[in-house]
Amino acid sequence: MTKYTKIENDIVEIISDNIVIKEVDDVFELLFSNDFSAIILRKENIIDAFYDLSTGIAGEILQKFSNYNKRLAIIGDFENVKSQSLKDFICESNKRKRIIFVKTSEEAHQIFK
Repeated sequence: MTKYTKIENDIVEIISDNIVIKEVDDVFELLFSNDFSAIILRKENIIDAFYDLSTGIAGEILQKFSNYNKRLAIIGDFENVKSQSLKDFICESNKRKRIIFVKTSEEAHQIFK
């Protein structure tokens, strides 16, 4: 089951036990199913290939959010990431604050306020 919870203003948090983004086209359903400027999603709700930057899936997905002027917070533990390129990607993304990788939804709310 997937639950969309609107959090202050136009921030939507998605809570699901399933993978919500299995492929790039799934992003369109997210972008057009709710009226929001920012979405919060758990790390495990995105296909594992997203985190392997060599697949190009992360770039394609994040480009969709950028094209439609939406922000995305990915909630999870990213401290023990082994891939240096993924660590660098997370660091650069967090600086721009359009796509962020954070530990908690509360942290995402604070950044997206």
